[in-house]
Amino acid sequence: MARNIGAACRSCRREGLKLYLKGDRCYSDKCSYERRAFGPGQHGQARFKKLSNYAIQLREKQKVKSMYGMLEGQFRLYFHRADLQKGVTGENLLVLLERRLDNTVFRLGFASSRGQARQLVRHKHILINGKKVDIPSFLISTGDVVSLKEKSRANAGINDNLEAVARRGVPSWIELDKDNFKGTIKTLPNREEITMPIQEQLIVELYSK
Repeated sequence: MARNIGAACRSCRREGLKLYLKGDRCYSDKCSYERRAFGPGQHGQARFKKLSNYAIQLREKQKVKSMYGMLEGQFRLYFHRADLQKGVTGENLLVLLERRLDNTVFRLGFASSRGQARQLVRHKHILINGKKVDIPSFLISTGDVVSLKEKSRANAGINDNLEAVARRGVPSWIELDKDNFKGTIKTLPNREEITMPIQEQLIVELYSK
């Protein structure tokens, strides 16, 4: 399976924004973006160059792709699916991305980053309604119960992540039961609950050319 194996911190510096791709490291003084808040590479500190409209749209798409850990082909499929749905295409796209299982595991606090959440899903630590699901792109639905496998509940790393979840909070569309290592999907996410600075209309304009 194709995947992005580039340095995660370079993505934050390239986009000029903290994308929180490295879990706890992003909240510490070791964060590369905090230490070097300029673009990567030997020309990263060069004078600001005015971007064209196309470049602005492209950077917005690349930012969201990096945030959710996706490659171009899969991201484009999500866009086409969002475009076929009723409503605003850009908002539909973000809701689909939020409904991914790896993102839900991250939002619940079982993992400190979406990358770590994907690993938990692929290694069959996660159950959906009591059944193992090892597909990170699986889309959760209202009423689904996302839980941790019994044998995985003693994992020190996962327990540390759950203790730290208060730092970023759990979205209101999920009800977290920390004691039983599970979360219930109360409703589907909506645009207002996605707090990262994303201008989804720019992505729609880029793909509509």
